[in-house]
Amino acid sequence: MTYADFCQFCASFIQHILEMRIVRTDGMDDQYSVLIRFDSQDSADKFYQHFNGRQFNSLEEEVCHVLFTVDVQFTGYTGSLEHVQPAPASSTEQPSCPVCLERLDQDTSGILTTICNHSFHCSCISKWTDSSCPVCRYCQQQPEKSICFVCQTSENLWMCVICGFVGCGRYKGGHAIIHWKETEHCYSLELETQRVWDYAGDNYVHRLIQSKTDGKLVELNSHCLHGKDNCGSCDCVDSGTSDALLSSKVEAIVNEYNELLAAQLENQKIYYETLLQEAKEETEKIISEAVKKAIAQKLQKMQAKLDRCVREKKFLDDLNENLLKNQEMWKAKISEIEEREKMALRAKDDKIQDSEAQLRDLMAYLEAEKTLQQLSISNEIKDGTVLPMSVESSTSTGTKGKGKKIQ
Repeated sequence: MTYADFCQFCASFIQHILEMRIVRTDGMDDQYSVLIRFDSQDSADKFYQHFNGRQFNSLEEEVCHVLFTVDVQFTGYTGSLEHVQPAPASSTEQPSCPVCLERLDQDTSGILTTICNHSFHCSCISKWTDSSCPVCRYCQQQPEKSICFVCQTSENLWMCVICGFVGCGRYKGGHAIIHWKETEHCYSLELETQRVWDYAGDNYVHRLIQSKTDGKLVELNSHCLHGKDNCGSCDCVDSGTSDALLSSKVEAIVNEYNELLAAQLENQKIYYETLLQEAKEETEKIISEAVKKAIAQKLQKMQAKLDRCVREKKFLDDLNENLLKNQEMWKAKISEIEEREKMALRAKDDKIQDSEAQLRDLMAYLEAEKTLQQLSISNEIKDGTVLPMSVESSTSTGTKGKGKKIQ
């Protein structure tokens, strides 16, 4: 968080804050604490209830931890511990805010003191969106140390000016020159000296470097008229001429750098287009091989299915042929059985007819015999006499007569 971010975070209590001081957390470069002095204990209690355990923003999981402080001791420039006590307002002249040039009065507005020991009004520093100090440009967030992307070393580092790859020099792991051989990015910046090396030309190609003290562009290995290198004291040329010369050199260097960068980008375009074409061809080759393999597998499966269907067809043909043979055989057997049944029925009909003829003849015979008997009995009665007889004799006589009839 920047100073402005923290002032915006606790903006609802700014009118109750007398003084804030940013303190770096010991042993941790990416964290710091803020000492806040309120106008009353009630304001401090409300601040604690409102902000303790609260997230700084919805995008991060870090929460605010609020603790009460009884006494603050710090080590001064002499190395001794001193107790912080508010100085009387009339004893010393109050300093002014470097932004608005107004007096730093705690009664009218809160005061924020940065890590570099510069004080500002909270309303003034809240408009400063940068993380550096407006006075000395001391950066609140320390820059991260660069390391080699491959071996993680932090010594003799070179950064590719085309893609930003950081690799170690040839006297370490040589990953920077390996990156040039792989990508053909021939310009690399030495992070320690800020000089640019051309791997293709095997020499330095820079003209100006940026000064670490004030951030201005300074010509490297410049020669004055008196034969001195990096002359800073002699008046070889006037300031206007030097400024015009510097601007012309800067413009020429910018044009040269743009041309070199355009050429490099064109080479990189061709290089990456070649890689894309190779990748496309490789992909098409892999796809064609996969398609061929899939077709071969599918053809093999279809051939196996066809062979299975042929075997099933042959089996069904044999089964159909056997069924046809059985059908003919059973048809012959059925015909023979039907013929036999017809003959049996015919013989039965003939037998029945013979039996019926015999029965008719028998019935006719019986009727004729019965008629003859009746005629004979009537004739005997006419010619004979009726005699009385006992029951027993009549019974025996009737029985004998019946026996004769049966015979």
